[in-house]
Amino acid sequence: MLERTRARRQALQILYQREITGQDVQAILDTRTYNNEDGEPSEYSRGLALGTEVYQDAIDSEIEATSQHWSLMRMPFVDRNILRLAVYEIVYEDEMPASVAINEAVELAKAYGGDDSPKFVNGVLGRIAELRGDVVVVELDEPEASVSEGADREGA
Repeated sequence: MLERTRARRQALQILYQREITGQDVQAILDTRTYNNEDGEPSEYSRGLALGTEVYQDAIDSEIEATSQHWSLMRMPFVDRNILRLAVYEIVYEDEMPASVAINEAVELAKAYGGDDSPKFVNGVLGRIAELRGDVVVVELDEPEASVSEGADREGA
């Protein structure tokens, strides 16, 4: 597994833990209560988790403005934190192309989210990238769904 892919997975796990336990990211890192199956979180992983936490209010506003018909609190925890992590990379990590951040987020959604999570994450992040002036095409490994399929998230 590539180092940055592993770092994103570790950061997602830390952000998820933060949301469940109410601990801040630094406390999770300091007390080493994170999942260490991938080893010690890398500096990149730590930076992603800490940066996402620092800019969470602005990130959440960006997600809320883009995910039509879906309030942030209605989203599953995993999807919400995948979106936060990717928006942090798109907006605050200058060297990170939006297409890479979106592709990595879609892969996390496939691994950790529900059946509709990859499409939902791709749709929200694609809109955010488009509004920021990035042209992004991320291919999902499944055929296009009809409007009736996944209608509960179609307004993403």
